[in-house]
Amino acid sequence: MSHEVAALAEELKAMAAADHQSAIRGPSDDPVEQLAWRRLTARHGDRLSEVMDEYGWPTAELVGEEAARAAWLIAQHADRQLDVQRRALQLMQQAVSEGAASPRELAFLRDRTLVNEGRKQVYGTQIAGVKDGAPVPWPCEEPERMDELRAEVGIEPFDEYVAKFAKA
Repeated sequence: MSHEVAALAEELKAMAAADHQSAIRGPSDDPVEQLAWRRLTARHGDRLSEVMDEYGWPTAELVGEEAARAAWLIAQHADRQLDVQRRALQLMQQAVSEGAASPRELAFLRDRTLVNEGRKQVYGTQIAGVKDGAPVPWPCEEPERMDELRAEVGIEPFDEYVAKFAKA
């Protein structure tokens, strides 16, 4: 790994760590904290866009496993930058077809992007809210095939997935 790529890997990991620190505080009612979160994710989205211009999708082969996962997390959270999410989705799709990225992570990003576009998701990974104590997914294209489609990309069945939230 060249010095430049090693520095990029460290930068991606640092961005994901900053993202995580903000996220563990949870959704805030404080507009100042909400704005800080938006500023952070927008800055990260802009930087990921520059990275994609220069390197394409930052795969594990290029930047290492942890930094590649960090890039995916940054794309996931670029909710107000649909152009960045769509581009990440396209580049990541290509990487998955070449065996260089995770189909599971791609599925999460696909659902997130679809929901952000106001469309139905495929895999049921995006939760709209909680009703009667149970997480409810955003509408799915084929709800009856959701678990079958999830299995194809290595995501556990929906009921097991939401059980994790219930424990949180």
